Amino acid sequence: MRRCIRAAVLAACLCALGEVSAQPTGVDRSGFDARTRVQDDLFRAVNGGWLDATEMPPDKPVLGSFVVLRDLSDERVRAIAEGLVDRPPEGDADAARIAAFWRAYTDTATLERRGLKAVQPLFEQIDRLDTPGALLAWLGAHQAVIEGPLMLRIRPDAREPSMQRVHLMQGGLGLPDRDYYLLPDERYAQARAAYRHHLQTLFLLAGSPEPALWARQVFALEQQLAARQVDRVTNRDPKQAYNPMSLAQLRAAAPGVAWGALFDAAGLEDVEPLVVAQPGYVVGLAALLAEAPIVHWQRYLKAHLLDEASEVLPAAFREARFVFRDSVLRGTTAQRPRWQQAVGALNAALGEAVGRRYVALHYPPGHQARMQAMVQHLLRAFDESIGELRWMSAATKAQARDKLAKMQVKIGHPQRWRDDSGLELKPDDAFGNRLRVIRHEWQRQVARAGRPVLRDEWSTTPQTVNAFYSSPRNEIVFPAAVLQPPFFDPQADDAQNYGAIGAIIGHEISHGFDDRGSQFDGEGRLRNWWTAEDRAAFDALGARLVAQYGAYEPLAGKRINGRLTLGENIADLSGLQVAYKAWQRSLDGAPAPVIDGLSGAQRFFVGWSRAWRGKLRAEAELLRLTTDPHSPPRYRANGVAINHDAFHEAFGTRPGDGMFKPEAERIRLW
Repeated sequence: MRRCIRAAVLAACLCALGEVSAQPTGVDRSGFDARTRVQDDLFRAVNGGWLDATEMPPDKPVLGSFVVLRDLSDERVRAIAEGLVDRPPEGDADAARIAAFWRAYTDTATLERRGLKAVQPLFEQIDRLDTPGALLAWLGAHQAVIEGPLMLRIRPDAREPSMQRVHLMQGGLGLPDRDYYLLPDERYAQARAAYRHHLQTLFLLAGSPEPALWARQVFALEQQLAARQVDRVTNRDPKQAYNPMSLAQLRAAAPGVAWGALFDAAGLEDVEPLVVAQPGYVVGLAALLAEAPIVHWQRYLKAHLLDEASEVLPAAFREARFVFRDSVLRGTTAQRPRWQQAVGALNAALGEAVGRRYVALHYPPGHQARMQAMVQHLLRAFDESIGELRWMSAATKAQARDKLAKMQVKIGHPQRWRDDSGLELKPDDAFGNRLRVIRHEWQRQVARAGRPVLRDEWSTTPQTVNAFYSSPRNEIVFPAAVLQPPFFDPQADDAQNYGAIGAIIGHEISHGFDDRGSQFDGEGRLRNWWTAEDRAAFDALGARLVAQYGAYEPLAGKRINGRLTLGENIADLSGLQVAYKAWQRSLDGAPAPVIDGLSGAQRFFVGWSRAWRGKLRAEAELLRLTTDPHSPPRYRANGVAINHDAFHEAFGTRPGDGMFKPEAERIRLW
């Protein structure tokens, strides 16, 4: 893989400089596009050969560096699970749970034989619901069994981040976002029609006497929910999403709703203070609960139960979900293998029990030390960058540095593993296992409400290929599975590693200082620590970034939402700029070597572009442009590089080049 990266860059860079030979000695040229100059399109120059030669597997909506590593992680988890099924160790409760879950999930013959018997008791409960109060009590008792119109979550309090509070949030849509219901775009209209057909199919398979009518009723109900929901851009604003209320205040704002029934059934006896994320939606839902016939809500609950639990139902339900959720919405033409579906479900159910074994097998101890050193280089470089800012006052710089100094770093895996004792799983009951896992986790969440945040707790698993920043915790997290090539390669030179994993580290640090994260202080508290002038200057820079990305049009007639993606674009831009500075610091004044004819700076930007190698189906791209706060891969690679002075210096861009941007117009944040 590393030879492929070098080939891509060498040919692209030297071609750009007018020095490439037909067959560079010792270079695998399979990954690059020799027809594209780096100065015109960094992403295409480094990844074009791969893009042209790589066919999208029929079961994948997206393919690229992250997906390749996720597939590798899935294969490793599969081996762990199947090994425990074949050779269960004596007296290991976690191993027994993993084996039981895996056996049940992969036993499709039993799923077929049982049909809807496992669902029937829940259907009978739903049929007995006769009032909105009974409906809310059912939703409370079945939190996370389905995603209903009201979701309860236990999260750190934004104003008191050391404590965990109950949060009340909007939810309950079957389509991916409110825009799919409300906007006239023809692609959304096609998705709406497909979703109505999907609902009808679910009801037909479940034996409904009037599947078409029931589907129309459910869709109409969801359309009314969508019309009341807050859009994703507004939801990104932590101030608007923080609305603490007492139960009395909630009842006054949304009268006529049996709020006590919801909370009591969920096991939340003391919910005060309660944080309401979207008060306007809650008020609108209160009216809808009073207006909509209860039978429509019953059919809504049944449809969501069948849809969300379809992977542990007979094949006809799994096929129906695939046709709509994967084929229509993401463009795939084949279902993922059953074993890979099982991996996803197992990670969600027993992620740390599996992760403990994953770490023992696949996380070399040396990775930890090298990553810790890189993170410290990045943190010091970020601190230096804060000190050098010209648009920020000394008072705000002091606050920013204080926040940076308090940032917690988690690398690889938890030091304290989760205890799943009390969770009973059966090797022949996949649907029942799903319910037991959900209820076990919900009880764990309920026990946290009103209690202090556990700072050493992880919100992801070691086998997750991703990285994270948490504002209330002011922490950055790098799971073991992401610390592999092409992001982190112990055999590669530092320039490439800093351009890849270094920029990802910088990205996560920068989230603490993006448009959203910058509203939280070093303790994770939602608090304004900026002067008015500094905030205005920062917002003006952000507006320029919104305009830059808002001009990109990945799909005909569908541009990137620069406001939705602002936080990620800030993190990409700042992360790459700080990673470059950290790489330079790591040289200790020595010149970077030339490798395969490439300077260190050129290899740095190659590592950056290679990290975002990826391609998407059109349907998946539409979905991401609607719902994802990240820009598509090409625009992540190129949109940041054109603002980086070192990129232009490394490749000698000039007016007329596709990647050229005048120095005065380049956006520099942190």
